[in-house]
Amino acid sequence: MFNLTALDPPVGLNAREPSLATLKDGRIVLSWTEEIGTDTAVKMAVLDDDQWSPARTIHQSASMFVNWADFPSVVALTNGTLAAHWLELNGTDDYQYDVNIAFSPDEGLNWTAPIIPHDDRSKREHGFVSLIPDHRGGLTALWLDGRAYNNQATDDSFENAMQVRARRISPDGLMGSESLLDPRACTCCQTSAVRNEAGDIIAVYRDRTAEEIRDISVVRLTKDGWTRPNSIHFDGWEISGCPVNGPAVDALGANAVVVWFTGAKGEAKVRIAFSKDGGGSFGKPLPLDLGSPAGRVDVLLMPDGTALALWLEYANNGEAIVMCRVSPASGCTSPQALHINRGRESVGFPRMTRSAAGVLVAWTGTAAGDLAGTTVLGVEVAIRPVAR
Repeated sequence: MFNLTALDPPVGLNAREPSLATLKDGRIVLSWTEEIGTDTAVKMAVLDDDQWSPARTIHQSASMFVNWADFPSVVALTNGTLAAHWLELNGTDDYQYDVNIAFSPDEGLNWTAPIIPHDDRSKREHGFVSLIPDHRGGLTALWLDGRAYNNQATDDSFENAMQVRARRISPDGLMGSESLLDPRACTCCQTSAVRNEAGDIIAVYRDRTAEEIRDISVVRLTKDGWTRPNSIHFDGWEISGCPVNGPAVDALGANAVVVWFTGAKGEAKVRIAFSKDGGGSFGKPLPLDLGSPAGRVDVLLMPDGTALALWLEYANNGEAIVMCRVSPASGCTSPQALHINRGRESVGFPRMTRSAAGVLVAWTGTAAGDLAGTTVLGVEVAIRPVAR
């Protein structure tokens, strides 16, 4: 069984959509969104051992695009700089917004003016961002891009779809050229990406074929450039709309792992697959769920080759946040519910990151008391070494 310690982050009323990152020295950055009058703010705080810094505002405006599934994040670059992203409306309709990325040299006290990583400035969707630090102090931004997508179009041609695009940004904010990674992806499922030991990027996302098969694909950035998309596994999930349920990937050493949700053949399932060659290929998927999964997954690879998988199950008239330590050989043997939510608000998409004791997990919760509203809840999960 996992040992859990509750977190008490310095969030305000109506805080929600948390994201987590681990700094080089082991401290944790928590970011979230918070309503302030008619504005929305992106905020962050740093956890040092068991002490939180005061909340720091990354960005605040009345024109932020706020969405339960497409939310801001903060990552730590190798030179100590923090990078944050959020979404800013660029038109009058709900789904017209740009990606904004800003940098902080002093752990969130001050931030640069934001840059937009995509050349396209059309009033379309640009979001579901992954920020992937590199060893040179910069990062690669990966996002879903709607420049060719019109959800009001009467024809549904192959070209009328969200694209997967990426771009490297140097430590001084200069941007390289854009890369089109996939011209047709699922409309609103999260992307996930990580850099492996060799320096390659492994990026996973929900793809979309002309036949509306929406399984999980992987692309990699190697020394030879971006690879062509390759399916992790043929689930054969045919669905005419986006399920809003993206995959998650992690890598450590030469190993990698992907976890995802599928509803193929009318059966909801959560699956996990391991790679021994840095994401070049993945083994046969293993089952994770307990019978009633909602998906909304996350995953971390452990030094011993096991993985910590996180997902939601519908259980006991609520949402259960379930964690399991998964072995490539024996699969998931002892799943544990970290939290069961029966509040007014959904937990959204729980996120996790490594900590000194094990991992931190954070999610959206229902604020205590009679006032309607949200807050950010979380636990630190102590991870014991596996006996050999």
